[in-house]
Amino acid sequence: MPARPRLLYVTDLAYPARGRRYGDEDIFLTSRLRAEFDLALCHPLDAAALMDGFDAVVVRNSGPVLHHQEAYDAFRERATVLGTRVYNPLTGRADMVGKQYLLDLTEAGYPVIPTVDRPEERGSLPESASYAVKPKAGADSIGLRFVTGTELAGLTWGDVLVQPRVDFRYEVSFYYVDDAFQYALYAPDPDRRWVLEPYEASAADLAFARRFIHWNTLDHGIQRVDACRTEDGALLLVELEDLNPYLSLDRVPEPVRDAFVAAMAGSLHTFIGR
Repeated sequence: MPARPRLLYVTDLAYPARGRRYGDEDIFLTSRLRAEFDLALCHPLDAAALMDGFDAVVVRNSGPVLHHQEAYDAFRERATVLGTRVYNPLTGRADMVGKQYLLDLTEAGYPVIPTVDRPEERGSLPESASYAVKPKAGADSIGLRFVTGTELAGLTWGDVLVQPRVDFRYEVSFYYVDDAFQYALYAPDPDRRWVLEPYEASAADLAFARRFIHWNTLDHGIQRVDACRTEDGALLLVELEDLNPYLSLDRVPEPVRDAFVAAMAGSLHTFIGR
């Protein structure tokens, strides 16, 4: 291994994310990581062909894989065959492999928005004025729609998940490197979910988020625990992002950004050297 580890950093700098600037975030991160790593950037469609010769492949703001599912599957297969270190590791149990985890967590009694995927389970959901229907392979709200209880009765089941539409005060996200909490952000206005502000997480908030970090059993990597604060004050999991979570680093103070970069660099060094 060379004195400076070699990273292939996978990102789609031009992905048109609503309310977020993927390219800016990855330009910032790579500019800082270059202090400790030899680094090259590539588009997700090129990752499988280019990964050989690097000490690790870092998958960051690469966009929803459903836009290039075949290429992503080929990337995963080639990385497995070559034994390539991929960060985040490909063993993630959450969004990395679809939305099945929402069903698993519901069944296991975790504090998650109740989720079902079979019509006979409909009765287990709380009564709601409307229901969210989302594809099992969805991402970035693609394919999400809301239906009434009457419309739900005529739903074609199979590749979708159904959840009650939850009234909540705000959404909040907790950001982790490995199993270490870094910062939290929230959207005070539910109608402007990408207008984020720093959030002071309580001990109870962190205990909530850590349950899902532990459940996912990733030794290394970056994860984002997305939750909503319900009207009665409880937190419910909305999403556990373990593939390429956007970090909203432009919304946190400079010392927090610096600490995050240091934590990520340290995690990568440990991951590569293990």
